[in-house]
Amino acid sequence: MNKIFMSGNHAFGEAAIRAGCRAYFGYPITPQNELGEYMSENLTKAGGVFVQSESETAAINMVVGASSMGTRVMTSSSSPGISLKQEGISFLAGFQLPAVIINVMRGGPGLGNIAPAQGDYFQATRGGGHGDYRTPVLAPASVQEVADFTYWAFDIADNYRTPVMVLGDGMLGQMKEPVVFPEMKKDFAEKEWALKGRGDGPSRYLASLILDVNEMERHNWMLVRKYQQIARNETRWEEFMTEDAKVIAVAYGTTARIAKAAIKRVRKEGVPAGMIRPITLWPFPGEIMKKTSKNINTFVVFEMSTGQMVEDVRIALEGDARIVFHGRPGGVVPTPMEFARILYREYERETKRTK
Repeated sequence: MNKIFMSGNHAFGEAAIRAGCRAYFGYPITPQNELGEYMSENLTKAGGVFVQSESETAAINMVVGASSMGTRVMTSSSSPGISLKQEGISFLAGFQLPAVIINVMRGGPGLGNIAPAQGDYFQATRGGGHGDYRTPVLAPASVQEVADFTYWAFDIADNYRTPVMVLGDGMLGQMKEPVVFPEMKKDFAEKEWALKGRGDGPSRYLASLILDVNEMERHNWMLVRKYQQIARNETRWEEFMTEDAKVIAVAYGTTARIAKAAIKRVRKEGVPAGMIRPITLWPFPGEIMKKTSKNINTFVVFEMSTGQMVEDVRIALEGDARIVFHGRPGGVVPTPMEFARILYREYERETKRTK
């Protein structure tokens, strides 16, 4: 299979096209502009539609319209732009419409800066918009995973009729790595719910305005059952050097790459560290962490934020292990040496505790 040397932002676009995306609506914002540029040049060649909308709000509402017709559709933005799309994402969830949303995170809050960060974890994993809904969130850690997870996201979206977010960051979007892309998807199941004109069949409609409170409650519990099914079927994680570990790092995305390098470094010095990397940030792989805590007492959570995923780790472990947090917010990218010092320090503390 041929490898293509490509940036993360371009890989998002190429994988989406190969996954059958035929409509893209977006508005420019750094550090994901190359994604929109790639779609403008290449989506039309595949017979699709590209629109640079007048705003992020307009873009997400165009996504709602295209998805309602049964089209595989995507939008992308970066942090503050994703904030502007939240009402539309809530509408997608309420209508049960599939769509893929790419967030190439940058430093914040507010306008912040254009450096890589992970401060949007709460927004992504808690839905972000109004109402009781969840959004599956996939967190790639390499350009190859950008391609694989974007392709996967379209299938999750269609299979469960839900918006899906792929959560990257400015470093992942800008870096270049060799990528093997999946084949072009050609066969798609008919979407019986899609609004494609009445023709000779029965009329169809989609609604998220449900004024009867009992009907609204039933709709919410139906969504909950769907989310439970997603959690059973789609939860993913990676275990790295956990077999004999005494200290476990927990990290995702770019931070997980740095943590891997740190673990390799401390292993050479005799520190048995390992890592659990959440691949799905929602559904969060809490069960594997709870299981791991039966044998390991110290978990070190690394994030490029002031601490957001650490709350899900606390919920998962239910007080059964000691949790240490180390964060670098605002666009600061930590080094493997920095993480290695933390792991070495916590291993020494754990060793003293168990003597």
